Amino acid sequence: MNPSTIAAIATPPGMGAVALVRLSGPEAPAIAARVFRGRPEARREARRQHLGEIVAPDGEVVDEVLLTVFPAPGSFTGENVVEIACHGGVLVTRRVLEVLLAAGAEPAGPGEFSERAFLNGKMDLTRAEAIMDLISARTDLARKAASEQLSGRLGDGVEGIRLDLVGLLAHLEAYIDFPEEDIDPDSTGVLVGKTSEVLAKVEGLLATADQGRILREGIRTVICGAPNAGKSSLLNALLGFSRAIVNETAGTTRDTIEEMVNLRGLPLRLVDTAGLREGLEPVEREGIARSRAQIAGAELVLLVIDSSAGADLVEEIELPERAKVVRILNKSDLPRHPDWAEAEGFPLSCLETASVEALRDHLYETIAAGTTLGAGELTSINARHQHCLTRAKGDLEKAVAMLEAGESPELVAMDLRAALDAVGEVIGRTDIEEILGEIFSRFCIGK
Repeated sequence: MNPSTIAAIATPPGMGAVALVRLSGPEAPAIAARVFRGRPEARREARRQHLGEIVAPDGEVVDEVLLTVFPAPGSFTGENVVEIACHGGVLVTRRVLEVLLAAGAEPAGPGEFSERAFLNGKMDLTRAEAIMDLISARTDLARKAASEQLSGRLGDGVEGIRLDLVGLLAHLEAYIDFPEEDIDPDSTGVLVGKTSEVLAKVEGLLATADQGRILREGIRTVICGAPNAGKSSLLNALLGFSRAIVNETAGTTRDTIEEMVNLRGLPLRLVDTAGLREGLEPVEREGIARSRAQIAGAELVLLVIDSSAGADLVEEIELPERAKVVRILNKSDLPRHPDWAEAEGFPLSCLETASVEALRDHLYETIAAGTTLGAGELTSINARHQHCLTRAKGDLEKAVAMLEAGESPELVAMDLRAALDAVGEVIGRTDIEEILGEIFSRFCIGK
């Protein structure tokens, strides 16, 4: 394979002091030499910045830049890489890229630098995916989880599971295929125990799927209740700025308002909804219908009650069974109405900072309950990992059942191989020959 040399702007568009344009591929140094006027290519030391100018084919000086060469294989992609630090700005970076493309580079596709790093063995798939997670992280916990995945915590864990399966399968297939070698099969109990240990590790990773989704996408949180309960005031209080109109007139909020808020490192997708009541006119009825649709799709419902007023229609709100519900007795700075004297819920005054902070703590504890969010170490799988590991879990459960039922080793091996393939997909490794290598190295077959 002789890949092309690709080029792309590596920093986001906009104005800034510095931008970065990157080249990767076998011809990267040569292409850079055609457009860079400064220290000659033969005198450019690797991994050191060199001051010079990018010059267009017509002799125009495009920009003064710093050029750095990273020879293969010691680069991000494993190929020859050249990075050009130019002045920030949409026009200048685009012009530098155009000059590189005119000199022989090809435009890079989305994610192509990371893809080449994976194909060249510089990272597994989990590390490649962590790059985008790190870039798009909106909270410290999301950033920390992405950083730990990028450092290899998840990939190393999956690789350990994969190697366990390779060892199990190698032993079993060696016993099946080479009976003349007098390989002692493990007892059924030992095989069941080893397979169950691998299954437990897979289940442990699967248990992190929800927290991974929360960190990447945020938890859909719907604020609902009767008109004038203080829903918009709560949205503004959690955001820390005035986003929704607050007015004593019932029905002020006619449509849903959605904002992202950082809750102690957890991203919440807050949705403020129209007050639930019998709509008086078509626009308000449409807003109420949208509110009910938002509630139906919520993961966390903040049910706001005006504790200073009489009972309303709040008890008639149909809440989704799968959602966590936090009942908020709002306007606690006012005398509580007798209708709510014995009511259970979190007392809140949106006018008091301490009260809002206490609610933040309560919401964090509610969301994080039963997870490792906020723990010292964060490992969280994404939807693709979950799909692969769920398949592996099913195959391992079948293997354990077959072993306990005394089925033939050949059938057990089929399920173990399927589990190995599924686990390998997580990190991008499905090496069939590795099992044979394990067999021959461990059991000295054919000596």
